[in-house]
Parts: sequence; C-alpha cells; structure tokens
Amino acid sequence: MAARRRVALVASSFDPHTGGVESHVRHVARVLASRGTPVEVWTVDRGEHLGTRRVDGVLVRYLPTPQPSTRPGDVARFALAAPAAGLAWARAYRAFRPDVLHVQCFGPNGAYALALRTLTRTPVVVSSHGETFADDHAVFEHSRLLRAALERSVRVAGAVTGCSRVVADDLVRFGAADAVVVPNGVDLAGAPAPAPRTAPAHEPVVVAVGRIEHVKGFDLLVDAFATSALRDRARLVVVGDGSAAGALRRRVDAAGLTDRVELPGRLDPPEVAARLAAADVVVVPSRADAAPLVVLEAWRSGRPLVATVRGGPPEIVTDGVDGVLVDPQDTTALAGAVLGLLDDPERAERIGAAGRRRVEDFTWERVVDRYEDLYAGLDGSR
Repeated sequence: MAARRRVALVASSFDPHTGGVESHVRHVARVLASRGTPVEVWTVDRGEHLGTRRVDGVLVRYLPTPQPSTRPGDVARFALAAPAAGLAWARAYRAFRPDVLHVQCFGPNGAYALALRTLTRTPVVVSSHGETFADDHAVFEHSRLLRAALERSVRVAGAVTGCSRVVADDLVRFGAADAVVVPNGVDLAGAPAPAPRTAPAHEPVVVAVGRIEHVKGFDLLVDAFATSALRDRARLVVVGDGSAAGALRRRVDAAGLTDRVELPGRLDPPEVAARLAAADVVVVPSRADAAPLVVLEAWRSGRPLVATVRGGPPEIVTDGVDGVLVDPQDTTALAGAVLGLLDDPERAERIGAAGRRRVEDFTWERVVDRYEDLYAGLDGSR
C-alpha cells in the first residue's frame, strides 16, 4: 500500500478560537489522523504565543504571519518581524515535511503557504469558506497584496474548493474557474436526541448561533422580535461572541427586550448542541453566509430551521421541506417565518424530522473522502 501523504492544514484560525473554519479544520484533522494520515495544523499566531500544542491528538503549530503594508510605521514593523516569521515557517516545514499544503480559508496563512510552495514546490490545495465575500472587513477589496496572493495561489494550486457553490462561483473573479464544492460536515455521534414538540406548554425558545458580527444578521433577528408578536410569544437566545456583541446587547436594551433575549456568549460545543436541541425554532439570519455549520447542527438536533436565502443555505435547504428560507433583511418576513412554525407545531415537527434525515448526507468522513480524492490527484513532485 502506498504511504499516505503528509498533510499540513494551513488554517486562518484555530482553537482556542471558535467558528465555522475552526470547526471544519479540527474535524478534518481528526478524521485524517484516525485514518492514519500524518497531519498537522499550522495556524496564525494572534499574539497568544501558544507555540505548539495538541488538539484531539493532532499537533498544532501557531506561527507568526506579519503582513506588509504601505503605511510607514507598518513597513518598519514588518521589516523587523518578517525574518523571524519566515524562519518559524521554514522550521515547521523542515520538522514535518508535508506532501500537501492545504490552505483552509485564505488570509495571511495563505500568503505564507504560497511562499513555501514557491520555495519547495510542495503541492497546494486552496479551500475557501466564504472569506472573499462574507467578511465584514472586505479584506480582499482593501488589500491588493492579499488579493494578489490569492490570485497567484489559485493559479498554482493543484485543486481549489469552496464550501458551497456560491463560494466556488465567487472564486472565479480571482482566477479559479474550476473550483469544486467540498461542503461542511457535522459530527453525528453524541448529539442530543431530538425531542418531539407537539403543542408545547413551555414558553417557546428561538435559538441562533454564530460569531456576533454584522454579516451574521443577529441585529435583524432582534429587530424582528422587537417589531412583531414574537416579543410576547417567545424568548430569543443568541449564542456566540464577536466584535458586534456590545452593539447587539445595546440594541436589545434599546428595544426593551432585556427580559426576552439572552446573550450567553461563547459556549462549548456540547452546550451549543444542548441549546439547539431545546429550541423550538433555530434561525440563521445572515446577510451573507457561505455554508453555515449551524444549518447542519439544527438538522442534527431535529429542530425546525429558518435560514437565510443570502449565500449557501438555499443550495442544501429545500424551502418548506427541511427548512424555511427567508430574506432576513425583510424583518417582517423573518418574524412571520418563525411565527408560522410556532403556530403550526405539526409542520414544525415534520420540517425538523426531514432535516434530521437530510443531515445524514453531511458527515466529516464524507468531507475527508472528498479531500483525499483531491490529494490523490496531486502532482507529487516538489
């Protein structure tokens, strides 16, 4: 049997930070390792100086990734930091000797992987998670250097993937005409059992989960509650943290919803799963989203789903069958979609059950199967 290729998953972010990319990379690393593939995660050191550590038994290297800038002070800082950063990446490469540099969510991590590919001829795979259009900071519109690095990377990559078709299609403007879709997955083991909800006697609970950023649309969901019968009919729980958390809390206060909306902050995955399993409706109100993991997590929990039409969800959610699709920027329609499920428990139960069946198609094992097929087709020369 041929030796398995050594895979470095070069991630824009990783544990202890949370989010879709972090979860995707963590599960892919776990499954690869369980199959006997030598795998490491190389990720961006955000200033915590974590060095190296193991997560789920996989070695993680936190590497410095300073970026050049046109501002005089930044140019000087980059000139001072770049040699040490280059040395750290070179040491990681020499220690592991990867056969594949797999960039997950292109950022500064991708630029450094491109430099390694240029020096070593190691094959590169680029996987996008919507960073080219679903980012509040629009980094690829403002950083010509990072945009050029992405364009160069997709030209030299052995394979380019997007986590949904809308992501893959957006990569065309960066030169990736043949990106393939490798979706997100979900861990079906150990999920709380979905509980039937027929005419619940308890006060209904609506749950939303994710990074609290403008693009995720949680402010739209709060507005939908504030201006509809939802404010008296249900409680809202928004799980997560982010740069817009303070603004969201102030919005809740201004709407007089402090006793109706709970913002528990970041929770561990088992706690998130428990919150979803206890929800009467799960809502994904994003202004733009690539392929939100919470769609799959809602399906896994067996709870009815209301999801955005903006981005990847319509590719997998069938409106009225395994979810309800709505434009969240129409807050009246958003509130109506949630109220429609609360008012019709039998329909909500059917939609939740259909989602639970649908999620069986989205496992991390299947995700890794697709990645391994791509690895097998790479040119092994350096």
